[in-house]
Amino acid sequence: MYKLPTLSQTSTRLLMTMLTTTALFGTVSLTHAAPFKNLPADQDAQLSVGVNVLYANNAYDTDEDVRVLPGVFYDNNRIYARGAQAGVYLINDGTNQLSAYAQLAGSEFDPDDAEGALQGLDKRKSSAAAGLTYLRRTPIGGFRLQAATDILDRSGGNIARLTYLARITKGNLTVYPSIGFEYHDEDYNEYYYGVSDEESADTGVEAYSSNASLNPYINVSANYDFNENWAGFFNQSLSYLPNEQYDSPMVDSRTDSTTTLGLLYKF
Repeated sequence: MYKLPTLSQTSTRLLMTMLTTTALFGTVSLTHAAPFKNLPADQDAQLSVGVNVLYANNAYDTDEDVRVLPGVFYDNNRIYARGAQAGVYLINDGTNQLSAYAQLAGSEFDPDDAEGALQGLDKRKSSAAAGLTYLRRTPIGGFRLQAATDILDRSGGNIARLTYLARITKGNLTVYPSIGFEYHDEDYNEYYYGVSDEESADTGVEAYSSNASLNPYINVSANYDFNENWAGFFNQSLSYLPNEQYDSPMVDSRTDSTTTLGLLYKF
């Protein structure tokens, strides 16, 4: 029986990059012909900059991580920046939003923060992902689909997200709860959770090979306006690790949790 040839990892990564690029240029062409009436650029859009303190209690068997990072928020209906993500709208008619974006992605494993044999493993670095995201606003909330690929080739992997989002406003407080699923392909999980035979031989840590996974997650963001210029920002995310990730000897928890507190100044 004839079998289809199996693509190498390099070929798969190249194919995904080509598909993403093709979809992007195809979508740009579509916006000129499709019956979407994009919103005009918001000349009064506010730029908010500030500082965020991030506390990460990840699933790795390592110490907790605390970081101080800059924060930028801006949206004029044509381009946007939201924390670690920035993008350009291809379609934005108030109900439908299609954009090309780039953002920080991936986990970080630092052997210096681990104990025992795990200290001999290689470091896993966070990366940058780029792709497309589509948001549909409805009377009951928003539904968003995202797909992206690792453009720094740390893992060479691909991720996708399906999310339901809501917005609750009371006075100066706005809360954005969301829930959904995130897909990680085999290359992504191999880099962040796999243990190679070479690492196993050097450290005694059991070798581990992972498959693709589907991670349920919840997220709550909140923004409080103290006055016309100053605002506080809060974000709490929680992701559940399926067996494909949890069975890794690098992991000691079923959950990835990140808490962020920030202070923003609006120009």
